Amino acid sequence: MAKLGRLVASLPIPDVLRERVVAQFDCFAPERHLRTDDLIALAKQHDPDALLISLGMPMRAEHVALLPASVRVMATTSVGYDHIDVAAANAQGITVCNTPDVLTDATADTHMLLLLGAARQAKTHIHNMDGGWKVRNGFFQGLGVDVSGKTMGIVGMGRIGRAVAQRARGFDMPILYHNRTRLSADLESGARYFASLEEMLPHCQVLSLNLPGGQGVLMTAERFAKLPRGAIFVNSARGSLVDEEALIAALKSGQVGSAGLDVFQKEPNFDTRLNELENTFLLPHIGSATIETRAAMAGLALDGIAAVLSGQTPANVVKA
Repeated sequence: MAKLGRLVASLPIPDVLRERVVAQFDCFAPERHLRTDDLIALAKQHDPDALLISLGMPMRAEHVALLPASVRVMATTSVGYDHIDVAAANAQGITVCNTPDVLTDATADTHMLLLLGAARQAKTHIHNMDGGWKVRNGFFQGLGVDVSGKTMGIVGMGRIGRAVAQRARGFDMPILYHNRTRLSADLESGARYFASLEEMLPHCQVLSLNLPGGQGVLMTAERFAKLPRGAIFVNSARGSLVDEEALIAALKSGQVGSAGLDVFQKEPNFDTRLNELENTFLLPHIGSATIETRAAMAGLALDGIAAVLSGQTPANVVKA
């Protein structure tokens, strides 16, 4: 079978996909993740038809302009594509693809880990165990708060938001949500819709962010102040949605009781003041980090590339 074209990847190809990649493409893939400049240099060397990149690789207009004219498609192994200047890519004749759906369950599972870790002061107790369990908690010491029965407000009721809601219902949590548009009754599954975020916030004992980035700062000091005092804040969406200065202040004052965060304004050089607070539970952007999910993400990105190089329009194409 004739190969579809040349592929340059910025990340190693998973073993489970290697046979497929070799069969479909002349592939140039590294043994470690590349930086943008390294990928561009590799692309100039091999004149590929396609690029396979990851979320951590910025592809701004100035980067796209440096790509060889041979590039017809660029696929990112992520749902989010705000690291890519899609308009600049499209203007240069490059189709951009992402990987929706396949990471929904893994990200929703991580979201619940963040919620439980924040609610139960997991950081403090992990530190205690790391130190050999030197601190003995008294009857009223080291206490977290119940998750069961708390009202959860979800901002962004897409696939991941709905998957989080499904899991939260297992903890008997009433679900509120704010979305650009109201869902159909079957997708709501009993959740209560708020057209106004400001109107929803005072009812949220847990506030869950599950929407894409690129929408500016959503959570400001004013909006944190509208939450019930001691509310739990969970973000596995995008760090750019949060004013971190405002969040730190709210955590210090107790307005936000605790926070579970998998994403930050600057990654990996995040604001370490967040980690210095005992009422945070932090993860290094691992929402989709399971063996099964990462392989599925890479496979879907390759599906998009294969479709474009075969003259088809892939289902996972994104537009500016």
